Amino acid sequence: MDAALGLPVLVGLIAVALLFDFLNGLHDAANSIATIVSTRVLRPQFAVIWAAFFNFIAFMVFGLHVAQTIGTGIIDPSIVDAQVIFAALVGAIVWNIVTWALGIPSSSSHALIGGLVGGGMAKAGISAAVWSGLTKAVLAIVLSPLVGFLLAMLLVAIVSWASVRSTPFAVDRAFRILQFASASLYSLGHGGNDAQKTMGIIAVLLYSQGHLGGEFSVPFWVVLSCQAAMALGTLMGGWRIVRTMGLRITKLTPMQGFCAETGGAATLFMATFLGVPVSTTHTITGAIVGVGAARRVSAVRWNVASSIVYAWVITIPAAAVVAALSWWAVQIFK
Repeated sequence: MDAALGLPVLVGLIAVALLFDFLNGLHDAANSIATIVSTRVLRPQFAVIWAAFFNFIAFMVFGLHVAQTIGTGIIDPSIVDAQVIFAALVGAIVWNIVTWALGIPSSSSHALIGGLVGGGMAKAGISAAVWSGLTKAVLAIVLSPLVGFLLAMLLVAIVSWASVRSTPFAVDRAFRILQFASASLYSLGHGGNDAQKTMGIIAVLLYSQGHLGGEFSVPFWVVLSCQAAMALGTLMGGWRIVRTMGLRITKLTPMQGFCAETGGAATLFMATFLGVPVSTTHTITGAIVGVGAARRVSAVRWNVASSIVYAWVITIPAAAVVAALSWWAVQIFK
């Protein structure tokens, strides 16, 4: 471990981690408002404030299980030093910027996991990985969108059956109100899972420098800083991703938006309580595809959905490669 790390370097690395959290908010938090914006239930400027609030308070509901997993369950904490953390953050940030510029809703979570794996393995080889935690994260790539897809499709079937005697106008009006609740739940689930990933990075950095008294934990100031950085990123926009998620995959009604958000929120709640760092992007995309497919298969623009899937598959290895190259670059120039 890099025990002699100076305070300016430590502060600089924490700032880079918070920059990643800000970009995560810019890139991923848009997912939590895409449906409520695309159904025109809430204007974008109000939706981002709504999402930022529920993102911020999520740690009060879920605890910090995901932060624990990121900090100790992806790579061995004993090999973590400033260079590994720097490489991990560079890998994640570069991949986030590339996919944001292209309007592709890839996973910031898996970019960060890929960055950790790339930086850790560049330093210590295959033995750096904590395979039990890494396996859970990789399985979540498949399971989180699948569970979101199935839950959303099931909810559409239940709601359609329950509303069969109601007029379309009455259904639309009711679900415009209910979508406030479903969007809140999804934003809460998003904040509970996504904001904790940067907390885990900062906490393991502090742990590696001996600032946590020999026992891994997440200081409260780290919690507040990460929640604030993500909320600020949410407030700054990310509308490229909103357009892809809310408009290009399938056309949504308020009822479908409610089902997508509720199915996605249920998936995130389960994962967060289990401490599994799933991708909120994957989850809501699966749910949106589910509500579209429940109407009819042709309602989903499968070419758009498939391009998103390709981005999912390459995110971890792409971020890992960038992180490994960054680690080697630091060795050359230090």
